[in-house]
Amino acid sequence: MKYTQLGRTGLKVSRLVLGTMNFGPQTDEVTSHAIMDAALDAGLNFVDTANVYGWGENKGRTESIIGNWFAKGGERRDKVVLATKVYGNMGPDGEAWPNHDKLSAVNIRRAVDASLKRLRTDYIDLYQFHHIDRSTPFEEIWQAMDVLVQQGKILYAGSSNFPGYKIAQANETAARRGSYGLVSEQCLYNLFERRAEMEVIPAAQDYGLGVIPWSPLHGGLLGGVIRKQVEGGRRGSGRAPDTLADPAVRTQIQAYEDLLDKHGLEPGEVSLAWLLTRPGVTGPIVGPRTAEQLDSALRAVELELPEELLAALDEIFPGPGPSPEAFAW
Repeated sequence: MKYTQLGRTGLKVSRLVLGTMNFGPQTDEVTSHAIMDAALDAGLNFVDTANVYGWGENKGRTESIIGNWFAKGGERRDKVVLATKVYGNMGPDGEAWPNHDKLSAVNIRRAVDASLKRLRTDYIDLYQFHHIDRSTPFEEIWQAMDVLVQQGKILYAGSSNFPGYKIAQANETAARRGSYGLVSEQCLYNLFERRAEMEVIPAAQDYGLGVIPWSPLHGGLLGGVIRKQVEGGRRGSGRAPDTLADPAVRTQIQAYEDLLDKHGLEPGEVSLAWLLTRPGVTGPIVGPRTAEQLDSALRAVELELPEELLAALDEIFPGPGPSPEAFAW
């Protein structure tokens, strides 16, 4: 495994992040624990979750699965950089109860204590805002976060799904307060979806945030979906086949798969390896449902993409260009 610093911090994290969103809804606890053990054995030390994972009436289930894994001992907790998120409604009995969501000081306090209990730990390394809160000023948010840092409940703060201007607002407010501010941004970013390059990633780089891409295969679209359809003899299900219904997208993905067939490379592994070449990227989130999927993701860390292949990928999936040149002069 290769490691890097998380943004401007001194924290060393693996260049792959173990995403746990499937733990509970799609992967049972025994298999989830086996995947986490295999990831740790491979040196993957960065684990990402969220309080809402488990979804519906099972919100919080994923954190509980991770907490049960920590409780097995073997220095699991000490070896892991643990990240979770706050924002989604965690009201009692699954109800959308007032003040049980978003980023008010009262919800941040309630949510972190609930996450700590489910995770069976006394601190969270990286506590992330799962979305922007248009109703709560950053002065209030940072006041609440500073208290958590002082109490030792969290070490760093990060964002997810923030536009560039909100990253700037958040860290300028933090600087005025003498707070450390955001150290990471978790955003949708992959070969097919590159809009983050226009403003989000430059803002993150300027403010010293590590970029953590989620959905690196874009819901399976970049994982060899057309080949799998042909081999499986059926359309499949989910977001990738639906996206392929657009003829222009299908042509683009076919060109991508044909290019990698020529080089003898696996599409999913190339998608991850490409992200590891991108400026500002700490590491993509991989969400394996099986041990085999984890093995494939781990191979991507060692994959070296030649310049000619990178150039060909840019031709198939051109980025939006920087701001403001992408929409002005």
